[in-house]
Amino acid sequence: MTSDSTHLLAIAVGNTRTRMGLFIDGDLSSTRTIASYDAAAAAHAAAEWTAERHGLPVVMSSVNAPRAEAIARAIEDAGHGPVLRIGKDVLVPMNHALDDATTLGQDRILCAFAAWRRAKQACIVVDAGTAITVDFVDGEGTFQGGAIAPGVNMMLRSMHAGTAALPALTYTPPDPAQGAFGKDTTHAMHLGVTAAAVGMVHHLINAYAEAYEAYPQIIATGGDAAALFEHDELVEHVVPDLQLIGILEACKAHDEVQDEEDAVND
Repeated sequence: MTSDSTHLLAIAVGNTRTRMGLFIDGDLSSTRTIASYDAAAAAHAAAEWTAERHGLPVVMSSVNAPRAEAIARAIEDAGHGPVLRIGKDVLVPMNHALDDATTLGQDRILCAFAAWRRAKQACIVVDAGTAITVDFVDGEGTFQGGAIAPGVNMMLRSMHAGTAALPALTYTPPDPAQGAFGKDTTHAMHLGVTAAAVGMVHHLINAYAEAYEAYPQIIATGGDAAALFEHDELVEHVVPDLQLIGILEACKAHDEVQDEEDAVND
């Protein structure tokens, strides 16, 4: 891919938000979040970061192919490509135990790969975004699978769409000062979706730990991770940009394989 995979622009295209991050010497030096429908904003951000870094690789993951294509096209049309794609140009070298991996989202495998490469031990990865995923990587670095549930804003939208009276809300963490009982509809809804999300995650953590017969390291990521798990009793680390780190680690692993093949052929 590149002679130095510690320098790159990583782009993670989600259904709602796209996260962009500039890695310099393996450190995430700058990030930006844009709406996934706004391809022009992504191209503008890429232009800012690549203007003084000629040849900087741009590597993209995606869970929404049409929006990823639009963003990649806008970046390349502006002269800041080519955009390399996870799964096509850069593979994620992680073993799995799935019955069918064809529909496994790149966000899930990249977060799991990043967690494993950094922790080097069994771990549970909670990704709290549009959906909430809770995935398990065993002590050998094998992706065992996990669970997928609605994210907190998806729950709120569903309640509004499915009822006559519940309001349209954007999630904010309930204020502890308001107490455990929802005294108005807004507070009650925020309490409900928080309990649903955190309770579900705790249930799955305990189920995975029981199946594994040990408590693995627990890492949370995603746009709502801090709001839900910053002070959680079970979640040990909140890493907002784990997927971007996964892109970096996949690129590093890709180059490690290339270096090994070159050494064999010399």
